[in-house]
Amino acid sequence: MKRFLSLLLVSVLGGALTLGIYKIAFEKEVTFVENTSDQPKFVTASYNPATLEATENVDFTEAADKTIHAVVHVKNLALSRGPSSIMEYFYGSGGKPRAQIGTGSGVIISPDGYIVTNNHVINNATELQVTLNNNKTYKAELIGADSETDIALIKIDTEEDLPYLIFGDSDYTKIGEWVLAVGNPFNLTSTVTAGIISAKARDLNEADGKFQSFIQTDAAVNPGNSGGALVNTNGELVGINTAITSQTGAFIGYSFAVPSNIAKKVVEDIMEYGDVQMGILGIRGQDLGVTNTLETKYSETQGILVAEVFQKSGADKAGIRSGDIIKQIDNVKINKFSDLTGYLRSKRPNDEVDLTIIRNNRTKKMPVVLLNNSSYNYNITEIGISVQEQTKSDMRKYNNKDGVIIADASDYNRRLGLVGKLLIGINDEKIKSISDVKEAVKKARTYGTMSIVTINKDGEQERLVFHD
Repeated sequence: MKRFLSLLLVSVLGGALTLGIYKIAFEKEVTFVENTSDQPKFVTASYNPATLEATENVDFTEAADKTIHAVVHVKNLALSRGPSSIMEYFYGSGGKPRAQIGTGSGVIISPDGYIVTNNHVINNATELQVTLNNNKTYKAELIGADSETDIALIKIDTEEDLPYLIFGDSDYTKIGEWVLAVGNPFNLTSTVTAGIISAKARDLNEADGKFQSFIQTDAAVNPGNSGGALVNTNGELVGINTAITSQTGAFIGYSFAVPSNIAKKVVEDIMEYGDVQMGILGIRGQDLGVTNTLETKYSETQGILVAEVFQKSGADKAGIRSGDIIKQIDNVKINKFSDLTGYLRSKRPNDEVDLTIIRNNRTKKMPVVLLNNSSYNYNITEIGISVQEQTKSDMRKYNNKDGVIIADASDYNRRLGLVGKLLIGINDEKIKSISDVKEAVKKARTYGTMSIVTINKDGEQERLVFHD
């Protein structure tokens, strides 16, 4: 036993001695150095009870109570005569009328029963029904609608005054501001959700050329919320909930509302004029952010680059030129085209706006009187083309010949190559301006036949005859 312990002790001492010799003779010392100059300069967030308390004290109850009584459930009853079986589909025996019911929301905006909602909520309705928050149901009358802004105005008749919402000023809403969305998702009446404004002047489909200008929010909005209210914490109407972006059809984080200033202007136009009055600058342009990805000669990265100015438009009369950069309209900063069009949708013909532009690196403020879109743009629905006054580049292209440009056309007419040609005659009436087009079309309607004379880019005249 003593022999075993002696051997163990010798082994331990030998191992320790060997390790010590290795450490001293062979292993190099490693020194760790902290290089503070290469460290990212993060700022540590401190706990701030006052900030948390302010957030927790945001009270939505008063705004919610104001809103739920002014938001209604809208039911759209439409009759469909489509085929009800595969045999009717192929042989066209004419299906029986079938009722289709769609639902959405609406916002009471006056005590006598005017209600604003979305155009797509009431579209093709045979009958409209409105149910108030107290479960009373009324038949509604369609007063008017605008498909481009997706706003409609309907009315119910009641014996008592109704609770209603006042319009807020959507131009003064701020990103990060708290808002409530109130509506009837999935037929669940008087549903209130909260969120913040995530973005403004959002265009969901720039390719369609309509340049929408939505308020984007993360308040939960689902099918059935369309036409409902987006309100601020004061209970003021700042938007009409309209759309969501989703692959499933349900809310996934973002929803979109028509700004209240646009909705209010559309409603007032419908009540006063019967249709929407559009005030137009009269330019064709492009976001500088897009332009700078193609060209690098512009130092500005935000704003609208004016590409062309329509003849006889407000911009033309004010002296706006191709190459100008629009930075502001009145007190609204312009970063992209939807900022500009969103503001203009709240204006009417003959309104004057102040444009702040950059020209040759100098800032100028120029007053512009808006004109009606139809004064230099007109749709000839009978033959499926849209015409507009020539721009300066058009006049150079066609050697200053009189006429108007075919700006758009139906698919069939596009295939005929009509877009971009100069229209110089309708039924042997000479065309010099949009007013000439309107007069010639009015006369042509009595004949049932319309012929047009155009000039192509090679200067050749062509005649096309359209029959009813």
